[in-house]
Amino acid sequence: MKNNFCTSIAILAVGLLSLVQGCASNPEASSKTAAQLSADDNAWLAEVPGGISPSLAATTSPSPASYNVHDFGAVGDGTTKDTAAFQKALDTCAVNGGGEVLVPAGAYLIGSIQIGTKTILRLEQGATLRASPDLADYPVTDVRWEGRWQPGRRGLIYASNVDHIGIVGPGRIEETVTGTNGPDGLRNPVVLEPVSCNDVRWEGFTVAQGGHWATHPVYCTGVMIKNITITCRRDGIDVDSCKNVRIDGCTITTSDDSISLKSGRGMDGARLAKPCENILITNCTLSDSNFACVGIGSETSGGIRNVRIEHCKFTFSKSAAIYIKTRIGRAGADDNIAGDDLDILSENNRGALTGGFLQINLISSGNNSTVDDAVEGLVGIPSASKIRFSNVRVKCATLVDVTKTSPQKPIQGLSLINITGTCTKGISLANIVGAELRGINVTGFTGDLLTTDHVTGTGLDHPDVGSTAGPALAKP
Repeated sequence: MKNNFCTSIAILAVGLLSLVQGCASNPEASSKTAAQLSADDNAWLAEVPGGISPSLAATTSPSPASYNVHDFGAVGDGTTKDTAAFQKALDTCAVNGGGEVLVPAGAYLIGSIQIGTKTILRLEQGATLRASPDLADYPVTDVRWEGRWQPGRRGLIYASNVDHIGIVGPGRIEETVTGTNGPDGLRNPVVLEPVSCNDVRWEGFTVAQGGHWATHPVYCTGVMIKNITITCRRDGIDVDSCKNVRIDGCTITTSDDSISLKSGRGMDGARLAKPCENILITNCTLSDSNFACVGIGSETSGGIRNVRIEHCKFTFSKSAAIYIKTRIGRAGADDNIAGDDLDILSENNRGALTGGFLQINLISSGNNSTVDDAVEGLVGIPSASKIRFSNVRVKCATLVDVTKTSPQKPIQGLSLINITGTCTKGISLANIVGAELRGINVTGFTGDLLTTDHVTGTGLDHPDVGSTAGPALAKP
């Protein structure tokens, strides 16, 4: 843990220094070819989990110790509270060196439970965990909520400072507590919440959440979230200051962000300086009725970097499929954000196109229901660099809106390559250095396809420059 933390801090320090100085002041970086720079930008992918880690596999094969919750008193009738039985089974597993806690078919009413080290909670077919509606069943502790640490109720399935843990399906988890805060103002429980854990695996189950975030890994390293189905009236997955995360093959339907990447809010987040980094989102199907399918921010004060979104389908979004968002006073840097092979469809039930493909707002977005402890001065203005999207197929209202940016900190590099399909409004850009437009082939829009304000780069004035897939600015 200490080594990982020190490494993260060192990387963050180097990244921030490079951002301030710029590539022009780095002779070694400026002498590299485009291919070398691209390889450097993607080197982090080697650190992202690709399957079951060796340490986790040791607890699950060939014959892991198994502890059936019924042997510890669980009833599974949907009305008897089985919290104590589940906790005893989980604790017995952990103290005996790890293994699996088996949950057979049935409906289990539980309050908050805590997973120990080297423990897998296995939900068999027909097994449903139902959250107790009694707030007394969720201990009050320090929780991370919208980028700040504060007192709140512990998650339904919680873990803290343990390694090699997981939840495996094909069962189901249902949260019945509604609303983000209880009558006392404390944050209500989310469904899954590991904090400061290494090697976390969630695979092959369903989460249904009525009125709060569904899942919320915080300060974790080495997270695999695979083949999860989430339905939720708030956020689906909130990745909060985590490192080396793979979200693969998930289907998420929400009313708030389907997936949100966060790293702290205001001075509290900037002071802690824990970035959210090395995040791969792949092969997912995402739908959101109010906000974004992938929201990067708005709590970005610790920095968000090395994010790749690939081979995904966005079936509806009200604002934008991908929304990079924050506000002045939150500081932080969004660096090396990329997407490739994406399908964007945003059409309401009347057949009208809605939402958009990409929106970036670095000056005025994000929750401000409580006053920010703002980072003052120039350092408090968020920055963004190396934003790249390619091979995107769209059917939406607004193609790209990157206008809410600061002239004091223009975006350093925005590439849009091979974007095809239909939209009703084109591309609006402001305050960008090093834009690249190539292979933009869309129809259906009114007005100009491209409007710019204080933007430099290629493909802005000359449609044929650098084009490999048709003219950069095709007319309808």
